[in-house]
Amino acid sequence: MNINEVLERAKLFLYRNGRLLDRRRFEYFFEGGSKEAVIEALRSYQNPDGGFGNALEPDIRCPYSQPIPTEVALHIMDELDYFPPDLLEGIINYVKQTTLSEGGLPLIFRNAGEYPSTPWWKVERDDLPSMNPTGTIIGLLYKQKTRTDFFREDWFKKSVHFLWHYMETEKPKGYHDGIHWITFLQHTPETARAEKYLKKVDEWLQLPETIELDPEAEGYVHKVLDWVPQKGDYPGKFISDTDVNVHLQALIRQQAEDGGWPISWQAVGPGAEAEWRGYLTVERLKTLRSYGII
Repeated sequence: MNINEVLERAKLFLYRNGRLLDRRRFEYFFEGGSKEAVIEALRSYQNPDGGFGNALEPDIRCPYSQPIPTEVALHIMDELDYFPPDLLEGIINYVKQTTLSEGGLPLIFRNAGEYPSTPWWKVERDDLPSMNPTGTIIGLLYKQKTRTDFFREDWFKKSVHFLWHYMETEKPKGYHDGIHWITFLQHTPETARAEKYLKKVDEWLQLPETIELDPEAEGYVHKVLDWVPQKGDYPGKFISDTDVNVHLQALIRQQAEDGGWPISWQAVGPGAEAEWRGYLTVERLKTLRSYGII
């Protein structure tokens, strides 16, 4: 297939099915759109408490602010390298107010269960800190340079302590745990201390069951390009160029007839599936661009 056709089919899919946010992301990355337009679309998901909800994570349909959608918002600002002070101020306030007494954020709050969500977002307790998404939230807050004054505040230091303690006593437990180790360890200013725990990560990444090398593997698995969606991503040190190229060719083949890429799990509903596919389609195009395919 002509690679220009891949891009054009994806564009049609996004304009037929994608959220405004993902259409703006596509325009920014591939059509000279502005960062400000992406941020304006992102604003509609932010609540007065500064956190993000409103199905920014499409399988968490509740309007309430939750840690995971707030992490997603940070990822979007990070991909733009643009952290508007007002959005960031809201996130800082939200994370400060929801940090647990001993540090860290829960995976999700129970009030998400008042609205439709997939089964893995239904919890009985919301008072236990979780590496997911605390590691990435703290890691991306370290990474941005718009505001750094809060690094010295007790709530932030408690979450940092939680992360170090967790990594001292645990090992990575699957993709959705390990990526948060990596994000935090890459961006903590305590680089010498991080080396000890990166060794744990390195050992785990080299286990045969960690990175799925079969590009045609089915089900909810995490393949090579899930681990290294951008050239130079940390896990790539354990993935051969041959495997990357095999997965890039498979990624092109896996574009669906409608121009979007499929998801590998059962979404909470058809609307959520379309939203997820729009987000993922932009991610897949970003990957193909990062590796020089488009």
